[in-house]
Amino acid sequence: MADIFGTATSGLQAYQRALSTASHNIANANTPGYSRQRVDLSTRPPHLSGTGYVGSGVQVDSVRRVYDQFLTDRVRTSTASVGDMQTFAQFSGRVADLLGDADAGLNASLETFFNAAQGVANDPASIPARQLMLSEAESLTTRFQYLDAQVGALRKEVNDQLGTVTAEINGLSRAIADINKDIVVATGRAGGQPPNDLLDRRDQLLEELSGLVSVTTLAQDDGSINVFVGKGQALVTGGTAATLNVAGNGFDATEKEIVYSVGGSTVAITDALSGGKLGGLLRVRDEVLDPAQNGLGRVAVALGTEFNAQHAQGMDLDGALGGTFFSLGTPGWSAHDGNTGSGTLAVSYDPDTIAQLTSKDYILRFDGSSWGLADTDGNAVALTVGSGTAADPYVVDGLSIVVDGLTPAAGDRFQIRPSRDAGGDIGLAVGNVRAIAAAAPVRIGEATTVTGLPVNMGDGTLRFTGVDSGFSAAAVDIDVSYNAGTFSYTGTIDGVPTTGSFAYDPLTDSGDSFSISGVNFTVSGTPADGDAFTLGTNTNGTGDNTNALALAGLQTALTVEDGTTNFQGAYAQMISDVGTRTRQAEIGHTAQQALQRQAVSDRASVSGVNLDEEAANLLRFQQAYQAMAQVVTVADSMFQTLLNAVRR
Repeated sequence: MADIFGTATSGLQAYQRALSTASHNIANANTPGYSRQRVDLSTRPPHLSGTGYVGSGVQVDSVRRVYDQFLTDRVRTSTASVGDMQTFAQFSGRVADLLGDADAGLNASLETFFNAAQGVANDPASIPARQLMLSEAESLTTRFQYLDAQVGALRKEVNDQLGTVTAEINGLSRAIADINKDIVVATGRAGGQPPNDLLDRRDQLLEELSGLVSVTTLAQDDGSINVFVGKGQALVTGGTAATLNVAGNGFDATEKEIVYSVGGSTVAITDALSGGKLGGLLRVRDEVLDPAQNGLGRVAVALGTEFNAQHAQGMDLDGALGGTFFSLGTPGWSAHDGNTGSGTLAVSYDPDTIAQLTSKDYILRFDGSSWGLADTDGNAVALTVGSGTAADPYVVDGLSIVVDGLTPAAGDRFQIRPSRDAGGDIGLAVGNVRAIAAAAPVRIGEATTVTGLPVNMGDGTLRFTGVDSGFSAAAVDIDVSYNAGTFSYTGTIDGVPTTGSFAYDPLTDSGDSFSISGVNFTVSGTPADGDAFTLGTNTNGTGDNTNALALAGLQTALTVEDGTTNFQGAYAQMISDVGTRTRQAEIGHTAQQALQRQAVSDRASVSGVNLDEEAANLLRFQQAYQAMAQVVTVADSMFQTLLNAVRR
């Protein structure tokens, strides 16, 4: 009887546990992160009798989760990718919409400004045309400043969100560390049996953490789990959580970096982090905001420098040479806060090579004996022009760099941002419509007879192109004549005599540039012997549009990207780059969402609760429980029969 009672009792206990587990599954069918649980049963050790081994019932080995680690890891990986792509697509889309907007973007302002410049070229003496040009120029600089401010606002938003996301990561990491402690205690108290609900809760926290940053995990023998970010930095070790914080980088306190803190040590790990919302924020700053703001600044610098240079070649309504039309800032630079040397770096734009200006930032480093330059992608940039002195500066990528005033120490670093703030710095320097230099300061024409008729018999032409920097002659009176392949000239500049000659071969030199005492011009065609020309002050040249035409022509001149595109082309290329990245992110986000849905579905097919299956289990376990109860009844009946027999 004892064997029958023991067997029946073990069955009742086992199926009671099975019924409880099935009920628990049904109750948590819609609980996020819950994994279906299963009761593992096995036979109890049999009893040896004279006729062999007799079974003694069933025992509960464990209550375990139906769980697949591989599928769970897939969900975490896809969750990190979705978080990254979604964040990147959202921010890059906003940048693309801002820069590419037909009304708010830069292209419309560039178009209307150069149309106004052409209006001055059509009627250089018109005050209304000049006023319109100044108004459009002011609108253009305002548009530069507006776009720069908007991108800067997005940058601040990204930096602010970096702080919010790292705070969320820290909260999740502490929660995981705490639950690690609970799991270790619960596992020990249960003799090694898994605390399933705690394990599910930890997996749910890890999935939430993966939405913020990519993580890897390593299970420990005591039931805890270690969590790593970046390149192996331990975010959670057993019951201890490290901390992520934001701090200004060594060059700029406003540019936030992610720093990893554990114990008393702190190290920047920004470049090592990826995935999740944090990785998306870092990528959008590095891959969209930096190139966009730098690209906008590059267009501003190229426009301002080229326009100013051409404007200086002209003469205004009062007979003065053109002054600065657009005001520009200087390239930004900063020393690393870990530098031990001293001194001040001097960086400026080099007008002769401004077309080589890029959208990149640079790091200038001193190794103890020489300077080295690299862009922020780590690509070395050779310092082949200049020696770094004030008299002979380094000239590279449109920049002039002077290091002669520094007293550097080995390892000192400087960050150079040539165009980061240029879009916000550009302004209008001309405030008077009469100061627009539409005319050429020097008038070049054919010599004439006393009756005003030209004396030249050939088709040679001298066309004014500009004056040298610093040219300020108020009186130019030079005669030029051609004979036997040579131009000879004589005359005065501000009363100072000047004479000379230069060779000209119509077959090889047509279209070439020449200069006489700072006055530059091209010669084309085939002059005849005896042909003569005059270079004179452009007195009363209010109707001359020579320089205005050159200013308007800058719209299509190839002055950006090392002389391969114009201002609008460079801006369009910048919009195209942002748009391409946005589209790629949107496609990637859609693809990763599909992968995530599939991964979640695959995990649910294994770990999810199937209500139909659980209902069937309830019936099955109930029937087994009732059968075991019947066995108890039979055993009791047998025992009572035996007692009654003994009483007789």
